[in-house]
Amino acid sequence: MRAPFTSIDGFVEALKATPEADAAAREEAEARNMQLTKPPAALGRLEELAIWYAAWRGNARPQISAPQVIVFAGNHGVTAKGVSAFPAEVTEQMVLNFQHGGAAINQLSQAAGAKLDVIALSLETPTADFTEGPAMTEAELVEALRAGWEAVDPQADVLVTGEMGIGNTTSAAALGAANFGGAPEDWTGRGTGVDDAGLARKTEVVAAGLDRHAGAKGLEALRCLGGRELAGMAGAIAAARAHRIPVILDGFICSAAAACLDVEVPGALDHAVAGHLSAEGAHARMLDAMGKVPLLSLGLRLGEGSGAALAINILKSAVACHSGMATFAEAGVSDG
Repeated sequence: MRAPFTSIDGFVEALKATPEADAAAREEAEARNMQLTKPPAALGRLEELAIWYAAWRGNARPQISAPQVIVFAGNHGVTAKGVSAFPAEVTEQMVLNFQHGGAAINQLSQAAGAKLDVIALSLETPTADFTEGPAMTEAELVEALRAGWEAVDPQADVLVTGEMGIGNTTSAAALGAANFGGAPEDWTGRGTGVDDAGLARKTEVVAAGLDRHAGAKGLEALRCLGGRELAGMAGAIAAARAHRIPVILDGFICSAAAACLDVEVPGALDHAVAGHLSAEGAHARMLDAMGKVPLLSLGLRLGEGSGAALAINILKSAVACHSGMATFAEAGVSDG
């Protein structure tokens, strides 16, 4: 579906125009949950997830049959500052690996019954070095947002967005500090595995970017400090809400991209849950700032959408119990 915007202001208006959860479906789902053959709250957070999902789908007894995973790839000019343990060429090499089915996200998507799409965003043209100027022009940001929006399948019933981009934990760290405050070292981690000297250099780069773009928040922070793949994820997450498709957020980088939406339009992530807690140190800080409690905590730090794809089966299980279990009346069981 073509994106309904051609400017940043237009994107903000489109985001503001996205629907809220269906209150009637939520009430019906809550009522059904109370009638299922189990003690109240016996399935814990699975019950909350199922009701949340039902509300966003507008169906008190929903099913999940068409998950979509989209991996966006982009290159970052800031890698010239030596912020990653891997060269920028790895981004394109990993895109080929995704396309040939050889990455972890391919296996996890298949295990979750999800369609996987890979969107490479101008890999031949890295973003600008954000210590020297904005990472993207408005036109470049809008192009990436549109690519993300248009990559979402309107028939999907769950969306996961993942990323590949050498240097993007540096962008994510800068976005975390820009949007939520704190010192650069609070947000900067080892990413792909830089050594102590590399971590110090990376922290200095984040600090320089924050100084250069002081006061930038939300989409302006995304333009100045982000990357095309982060903008692609943001566009896709916004489109999912327009289509009433619930979203499972991945790790640190995905959360940094999503946070720009929530800072720009408070409540913009009500249709999203956090799939997991990444091993990247500042992810917990970011989730706390966003008010999101992760479904899983398995020490993952791969990116690609891997943790969120793994969590698809948790959401599927929650919805299966909610929609498939018998009520006390249907089962002929006394409810006390």
